Amino acid sequence: MKLIGAGSRDNYEYRELQTFWTVPNIITVLRFLAVPLFIRYIALEDYAAATIVLVIIGTTDWVDGYLARRLNQISSVGKWLDPVADRLALIIVAITFVVAGIAPLWLLLAIVIPDGILLAFSLALFHGNPNLPVTNIGKIRTALLLVGTPLLLLHKALEPGEDWLAAIAYAILILGCVGHLLAWWGYMRGVWRKHRAKRGQQPDSPAGSAVNGHTNG
Repeated sequence: MKLIGAGSRDNYEYRELQTFWTVPNIITVLRFLAVPLFIRYIALEDYAAATIVLVIIGTTDWVDGYLARRLNQISSVGKWLDPVADRLALIIVAITFVVAGIAPLWLLLAIVIPDGILLAFSLALFHGNPNLPVTNIGKIRTALLLVGTPLLLLHKALEPGEDWLAAIAYAILILGCVGHLLAWWGYMRGVWRKHRAKRGQQPDSPAGSAVNGHTNG
């Protein structure tokens, strides 16, 4: 079974629902509401319980996308709600990790700085959300970060020892941060191209865009 686009049906025309009340959207909201529970467990230094909550958060990120396609419940709300909830959850988790001394500052900066630049760029050109589709690299980036963070937390729960687990976690997180930068650059280009198209101009050619300009996950 494919991981990206799991649940999709070949030669099937999906309809986009205009309602919030879908199973995937409810799962997305519940997933985000689990973030305060994660913070509470970190504050209590119950790292094992916090790891379980983080695994649930990461797993349901895949589940809601699968159900949206499988149940034909793709919605206009879900298209922006899911990536926004994912991004906010990742930022909050990264902040919590840094404050608790579980992860270094670079993890937070690698996520927050590109997102801040993209947000400012989008607001400047569109005064809001440019509504770009989530890219595959954005999905892979999110998956890597949602795998690396619980592994790092599991290492904390099993201390002392198990340094091999920390090494694997950091390797995955570094790949996730690299993917985050690549996804960020793609979204920056996507925002610029959509802005150019909106103004009645042709998007940059592939050769020109590498020089002049730069899409979500």
